[in-house]
Amino acid sequence: MNRHLFFKHSFHQQVTKKAQRKLKAQENPKNVWFGFRMFGMVGWSVITPTLIGIVIGRWIDNNFSNSYSWTLMFLLIGLVLGCFNAWYWVVKESKQ
Repeated sequence: MNRHLFFKHSFHQQVTKKAQRKLKAQENPKNVWFGFRMFGMVGWSVITPTLIGIVIGRWIDNNFSNSYSWTLMFLLIGLVLGCFNAWYWVVKESKQ
């Protein structure tokens, strides 16, 4: 008899814990939206400086004759700056 009550009580505790976790997840829906927001923010944080670098590099290449590809150099500079920018935002949002 005691063994039956132990398993019944244990099962009840497991169901209660799972129900509490589910309710907590429903109260805090920012988990899904937080992921989408971070995904979008990281994407824009990287692509914007990269595209600006490409535009500046193309302008320099078209207006000045050089043996170097300024487009490629500014693309890489923009990409590096964008990655640092995305890293900054991810760290900042993770702390909140």
